[in-house]
Amino acid sequence: MSDQQSEDQRPLRGVQALKEHIILNKIDTALWASRVLTIIFSIGYIIPIFGNPTNAYYKVLMANAATSALRLHQRMPRFQFSRDYLQKLLLEDSCHYLLYSLIFLYAYPVLLIIFPVTLFAVLHSASYSLTLLDTLGQNSWWGARLLISLVEFQTRNILRLAAFAEIFIMPLAVVLVFLGKAGIMTPLVYYQFLVLRYSSRRNPYTRNVFYELRLVTENFANGARTPAAVRKVLQGSISFISRLAPPMQQQQQQ
Repeated sequence: MSDQQSEDQRPLRGVQALKEHIILNKIDTALWASRVLTIIFSIGYIIPIFGNPTNAYYKVLMANAATSALRLHQRMPRFQFSRDYLQKLLLEDSCHYLLYSLIFLYAYPVLLIIFPVTLFAVLHSASYSLTLLDTLGQNSWWGARLLISLVEFQTRNILRLAAFAEIFIMPLAVVLVFLGKAGIMTPLVYYQFLVLRYSSRRNPYTRNVFYELRLVTENFANGARTPAAVRKVLQGSISFISRLAPPMQQQQQQ
């Protein structure tokens, strides 16, 4: 009798359990699907196996926009036309990347632009993929479980890579304007995106990478073998970028 009760208490496993899980967690499943699509379209841009790679590139940005919108729907309260609601909205990382997709949706395709989007899709889809595999059964898809473990083990490095990409896209946006591949507003709006990322409460990696780059640049500029002209340019660049950073976040970093 006790064995029968213990069997009844065990969570269901298999395809039927997966279907029930999807029905009960529609938004989470939709988020996972949109992130997987982001990864697939990114592969389609690098390796044109789905036709026109340019179409795949813009689908990456659209899939990321859908992911960000769904995440905002999860985290934000009911819409209110107020300053407080807008302030809460701008604090959300999902809002940042919804803005990111809109910034580059009409710019020239560049691999670096979809790089952080793809990294976040890989990172966040991995954990939910494990949930889905657990629903199917403990021994299902061991190869996928190994890949997920590798992704989770490299979480910190993935977040740092995404932060580096966010920073170096800024000069890229300026270059694209001079090449006629992006609008004049692209770097201006992207600067606001970087300010939001620098001020992020949940993800300090952009702020930390800025600080690391500053230290490396200062050490090089102060080196005995660094020419005076180069030292002056580097120190001027550090001073200029530091003035652009939000002052309150600068104090927090120190």
